[in-house]
Amino acid sequence: MGEVVATIKLMPESPEVDLAQLKETVEQSIPEGTELHKIEEEPIAFGLVALNVMVVVDDGEGGTENAEEAFNQIDDVASVEVLDVRRLM
Repeated sequence: MGEVVATIKLMPESPEVDLAQLKETVEQSIPEGTELHKIEEEPIAFGLVALNVMVVVDDGEGGTENAEEAFNQIDDVASVEVLDVRRLM
């Protein structure tokens, strides 16, 4: 077993969502055993901006499931999608 870095895209409910507040909520909802690496904004269209959250997790059972479930619980998040998973050397 080792560690992997995963990029998880969080799509806000609407362009009116306060991204600063959403980032703070994401930081507070990081589950145990998951380390937040960084959060990047990705413009989508018509003022909608997604958050690409990079986390470091153990590649054992479950992998990114805990982080995905935690992010799905956030009120202003419409969808959660794992974009990329890479092993750390």
